Amino acid sequence: MAEVRYYLDENIAKSVLKGLRRKGIDTVSVTDVGMRTKSDIEHIQKALELERVIVTFDKDFVILDSDGVTHAGIAYFNSQKNSIGDMIKYLELLYQVMDAEDMFNHVEYF
Repeated sequence: MAEVRYYLDENIAKSVLKGLRRKGIDTVSVTDVGMRTKSDIEHIQKALELERVIVTFDKDFVILDSDGVTHAGIAYFNSQKNSIGDMIKYLELLYQVMDAEDMFNHVEYF
């Protein structure tokens, strides 16, 4: 079983990245992988190539999923109801209970 690894969209705070890394969870940002300002489909492709779950506030990723675009997983947050601490807590829980295979083409809503 491969562990869930995260790919944080541009709109996710750096403090989420730092918090997950402090907990030992393999996490990268779009900046880390040279993908700033790229399109959503390019992010999905890169995250799939890297076998990483996209963490985002962007509903367009959910639409791409419903359109049948293959992805390594999406963790979708409603930006207006989740604090940074809550995001870290929920992503840590997801990391603990799911594996990469479970997340393939799956959207988890927070």
